[in-house]
Amino acid sequence: MASSRKSNTLYIDQEALSALALVKSGLLYPVTSLMNKKQTLEVLQHGTFNQKVFPFPLILAPSGRTNQSVLETAQPGDKLTLISDNSEVGHLIVEEVFEINPKERVRQIYGTENLEHPGVKSTYSRLGKLAVSGAYEIKLHSILERREKIEEAKQRINAQHVTAIMMGANPLHRAHERLIRQALDKTDLVVIFLLKPFNASDLSYELRCKTLTYFVQNFLPTNRVLLVPLENSYIFAGYNEVIIDAIVAKNFGCNRLTIGQNHAGVGMYYEQNTNKSIIDKLTGLDIEIDIASEYVYCNECKTLVSTKTCPHGQHHHISYHSDSILELIKLGLIPPAVLMRKEIAAIILSELFPDRFKNLEKLYYDIMPVTGLLEEHTEKDFYEALMRLYQTTSLT
Repeated sequence: MASSRKSNTLYIDQEALSALALVKSGLLYPVTSLMNKKQTLEVLQHGTFNQKVFPFPLILAPSGRTNQSVLETAQPGDKLTLISDNSEVGHLIVEEVFEINPKERVRQIYGTENLEHPGVKSTYSRLGKLAVSGAYEIKLHSILERREKIEEAKQRINAQHVTAIMMGANPLHRAHERLIRQALDKTDLVVIFLLKPFNASDLSYELRCKTLTYFVQNFLPTNRVLLVPLENSYIFAGYNEVIIDAIVAKNFGCNRLTIGQNHAGVGMYYEQNTNKSIIDKLTGLDIEIDIASEYVYCNECKTLVSTKTCPHGQHHHISYHSDSILELIKLGLIPPAVLMRKEIAAIILSELFPDRFKNLEKLYYDIMPVTGLLEEHTEKDFYEALMRLYQTTSLT
């Protein structure tokens, strides 16, 4: 009995499970099932599926000796149990098993097969040499709940125009805030898809969600902004990221996607004597792409400005590079208020450095202006008060 189960079981990771769930729930339409060999070749040749844009084949080719052995002997009509993290998550009825080239596969997704690229290396390691197609069933509860949540928000305010923003917020800074506000100026409802990677990130998803939720609840019209988690699997990687973002946003019910100028894949390329971008490939996809300006802090304008409208040169500009801001935070330094809102910095630092101060209450009362009443203060309170001191200008 155990032997029979083993020979009819495929072991898939959480990334594959996420991709299968997106397909099954219709969020990658026009793709509604795993592709067979003929469909795979069609996508590779034309970059479309059923006359709508799709950048690469959607296949299931799990790595591992057990999976390889199962697929080598699988026959059309066989039922394969799908296991992820030691739990049964669904099943698949085999239609076809066919060979793939793993290096060619990662090139289709990332535009390169260089294994020194961390994304390429990670995806290549999880690929086998055999792909399987066929009808399947899988658990969809969380994704269906997210679709319902968006639909309810649209109906609640009778939203006609819905804008999606795919955001890592790692960390959330002032330029992110401006991007969200700019989108709100042009639409009825903004859906922020907060990316949830499967690999470890510098700031946990929970912490990034906490900061973004705080910003939305305290500084934005909450009935017009919705925060939705989105598993950031391998299919969102590489130079085709904008296309997949647009497909998912459209199928979630959004009719506009706002992206920054530095979004992966927006760069120009040359084809048939014409300058084009990846946006030109969105064949048959009825969604508007809004490319937001690059924002900087100008020390002449004394505010956050677009590089398109500021007359001052780059030597007056402070750029919003997430990795540099994150480096300050990881060192325990409070980012300047022009880079990050003090409340957001306080939330992140108090979580990354718990119990950092030996005598927080004494430190607080020694260097902060207080009412005289004895009150309890958290590390978050301390960081916020310290930031206010940094902003005192009469002695600087």
